[in-house]
Amino acid sequence: MIDVHCHFDMDDNPVKYITENERKKIITIGMTNLPSHFQLGRNHVRNYKYIRLALGLHPLRAYEHAKEYSKFGQYINETSYIGEVGLDFSREGFSTKEIQIKSFEFVLDCIKTNNKILSLHSRRAEKETLEMLNEKRIKNAIFHWYSGSLSTLRSIVSLGFYFSINSAMIQSDNGKKIISEIPKELVLTETDFPFLSNNNISDVQIFLSKLWNVTETESEKIIADNFNRLLKKIKPAANMQ
Repeated sequence: MIDVHCHFDMDDNPVKYITENERKKIITIGMTNLPSHFQLGRNHVRNYKYIRLALGLHPLRAYEHAKEYSKFGQYINETSYIGEVGLDFSREGFSTKEIQIKSFEFVLDCIKTNNKILSLHSRRAEKETLEMLNEKRIKNAIFHWYSGSLSTLRSIVSLGFYFSINSAMIQSDNGKKIISEIPKELVLTETDFPFLSNNNISDVQIFLSKLWNVTETESEKIIADNFNRLLKKIKPAANMQ
């Protein structure tokens, strides 16, 4: 199984969580909200085979970004994964819109000449997020928990970006509609742990197997093939923590 977006550093016992995922051979990409969080966690994941830590600047922590820029640059070459990053123009994040745009531009400028995979937050800012990816010619990105319009989704699909699907999406009519529009070769799975009460990847794979009219084993293989294809785009950097 593959979990491309979770926050194990926010668990009460992150070591227990990632040790269990390692035992189960679940490929797990842990997001961070700030580079200082990556700094704290980086050495704890070095000896795991299936666990990786991403370098993030979460849009809802925008007021803290400026003092974190130097750390972002300091650690960018220690990981192939960038996240959680992006924009949030919902009611919760709108007051920091301009700071977010500046920070996201900073992130994209830092990685545009590097082989990295981004995990994107784009709530109520899907179109703007896509426009900035295009402007900076970013090639490898995953839209986490996409909830935007179908027209913007189709533009994202046309550029070959990926989407990570979680259990909350398969429980709503809008989420199901969105998933049905995504080509299966661009689908990945996530838990967004610990923010969802039900974060079982198996439930997502069962849903996808029914949607795609394949067996659960086949749906799991499709997800694995998708992830491996994304990794090939960033080799040899993909072997880094």
